[in-house]
Amino acid sequence: MDYKEARAYLDEAGKTGSILGLESMRTLLKELGDPQDALKFIHIAGTNGKGSVLAYLSTILKEAGYRVGRYISPTLFSYRERIQVNEEYITREALAEHATCIRDAAARLKAAGKPQPTVFEIETALAFLYFVQEKCDIVVLETGMGGDTDATNAVQTTVLEVLVSISRDHMQFLGNTLAEIAAHKAGIIKPGTAVVSARQEPEAMQVIRETAAQQRAKLCIADVAKATDVSCGLWRQSFSYGGYKDLEIHLAGTCQIENAVVAVEAVRALNSLGFKITEGQLRAGLSKTVWRGRFTVLNEKPLFIIDGAHNRGAAEQLKASIETYLKGRRIIAICGVLRDKEYEAVLKTVAPYIKEMITIETPDNPRALPAEKLAEIAGKYIPEVHAAGSIAEAAAESIAKAEREDGVILAFGSLSFLGALAGEAEKVTANGVNSNKINCGGEMPVRCRG
Repeated sequence: MDYKEARAYLDEAGKTGSILGLESMRTLLKELGDPQDALKFIHIAGTNGKGSVLAYLSTILKEAGYRVGRYISPTLFSYRERIQVNEEYITREALAEHATCIRDAAARLKAAGKPQPTVFEIETALAFLYFVQEKCDIVVLETGMGGDTDATNAVQTTVLEVLVSISRDHMQFLGNTLAEIAAHKAGIIKPGTAVVSARQEPEAMQVIRETAAQQRAKLCIADVAKATDVSCGLWRQSFSYGGYKDLEIHLAGTCQIENAVVAVEAVRALNSLGFKITEGQLRAGLSKTVWRGRFTVLNEKPLFIIDGAHNRGAAEQLKASIETYLKGRRIIAICGVLRDKEYEAVLKTVAPYIKEMITIETPDNPRALPAEKLAEIAGKYIPEVHAAGSIAEAAAESIAKAEREDGVILAFGSLSFLGALAGEAEKVTANGVNSNKINCGGEMPVRCRG
């Protein structure tokens, strides 16, 4: 297969949906020769902050001279964004090569009466094949939805597990209580490994402690309350923690201090495991980390921010960021959500800060909530709401309004529409924040001050 054919194969596999459990994934990996066993992993689970912590750790390890694989989902700007080595996207040729290998393996399994892999299982196996081919020293691996039954949990060579903030999301699959959800997330903890967890709500923290004890894993808590000298800003933030003074990051959002603290504790754990990461490399990695779509500034005049807040926990984080960075500003919101999310809870949390909202329907997603329905719900909490006919229309209208009214544009909700929105905003605005384009694998360059 060439790249176009490989993408068509993956799109077709995506029509089968998701299946929880590891049997199919393990069967596929065995047919492929268990490539994951040749790799070492840092495995990250949780509800909010997985991608940010992954970005910090990947960049720090790269600064320390390691060859680092990173596997993320969902992606915003390019399909190939999900599989990277040292921050370079997988090539089209490599993706096609490994997709062909997996297609042939799946055909053999089908002939033997074995289950066919889901698209997430295919993508995960493809990533493992690529990371082995690229001779990665370490892979930073993000779970998809849960933990214990997630396809990524087929790995057995984990050196460190990281648990970020856990809140209520995917409750139809993971349970209705924090304890139930935490049990799934903590299911990535392997015997005798090191574990770093963000400070959690008590019922989630208890589950993590118990799971780590059962697995004889060494648990360390990254407590953001112990961070001092905290300075927040859209362009630069700094804090002191764990003996390190004035650590600097350039990701906006109040939650990024917590995510960076988790990364610092993870680095300390890695050093104890024999990895060599100096203070200078830690500082450089934190400072150079880029992570798009999480309170990311696309444009300065008018100020245009995108954020992937789509559940209760993320909405609380977005609320804190609004209060910190945008207090007193007129906010024009753009929102699109999936119908199986707690979108009304998200709207209620941030509505007091929003004067006007434009709703959109997330593109090419059967789970998308229609813009008109979202506008109807949002109208209960926000004074002025209307549905846009397209993402392009929402971008053009919000920018025009913000320029006239000296307002701020804040787009939030499903991550699935933010990449398209960024592209449309780029078309509308003549001048971005700076002249640097995001490296989006040549598929969709956008400006960003993330």
